[in-house]
Amino acid sequence: MAVITISRGSYSRGKEVAEKVAERLGYQCIGRDLLLATSEEFNIPEIKLIRAIHDAPSVLDRFTYGKEKYIAFIQAAILRHFRRDNVVYHGLAGHFFVRGVSHVLKVRIIADLADRVRLEMEREKISKKEARRIIEKDDEERRKWAKSLHGIDTWDPSLYDLVIHIHKIRVRDAVDLICQTAGLEQFQSTPESRRTMENLALAAEVKANLIQVRPDIEVSAENGIVEVRTRALEAHEAELVQEMESLAKTVPGVREVRVRVVPAVPYGD
Repeated sequence: MAVITISRGSYSRGKEVAEKVAERLGYQCIGRDLLLATSEEFNIPEIKLIRAIHDAPSVLDRFTYGKEKYIAFIQAAILRHFRRDNVVYHGLAGHFFVRGVSHVLKVRIIADLADRVRLEMEREKISKKEARRIIEKDDEERRKWAKSLHGIDTWDPSLYDLVIHIHKIRVRDAVDLICQTAGLEQFQSTPESRRTMENLALAAEVKANLIQVRPDIEVSAENGIVEVRTRALEAHEAELVQEMESLAKTVPGVREVRVRVVPAVPYGD
């Protein structure tokens, strides 16, 4: 069993590859649109306002801790699916949240600009010049999105286990390559890698639950024991600890909560 993340640009055939890989392997296929569609439970307005990749940085900048809240939600939603195994995720920066999890196969799909322009022209019935302008702008926005929210460059090949150029390698060839690679022993889940994924997922769920109360937090988990780290004025510490412990314990799988508060420096000191 494995988790496969597929990073892609527009008109690179990456979505098609992801769907065919999922169909071949019998895996669930999820994308960013599905994640946003499930955002209601978190009640984070800035997430609901985002309708396109290029909206994200500008929309999130309007909100206090908008970026932190968005990342917390996306991480929780992605890892909730990943912890089940047998998942193909196609979208931006899915691999960012699973560093150190050995049974995740990280793939990047690229394609020639000329091929992408041709597809855009055919689908949108527009000129070659306009199609090229749209694609180049979209590439830049996607790259900026990942750098702004996650601090990574999605074009960096060292982030991936497999980079596939769709040209001579056709879609069906790419599907074959990914399925064969996912079947390798090093990408099979182990008790240790599943524990790592479970710990990441539980910490993400707790953080998403607490972030409206305290956005500037760090959360880690180990076998159901959750540690939360934040800053607060000494006068507010006891009340904050009680509230955060209470909220964290509502997350299934949490056995114990340890809140560590670093004293904040009063404004003006």
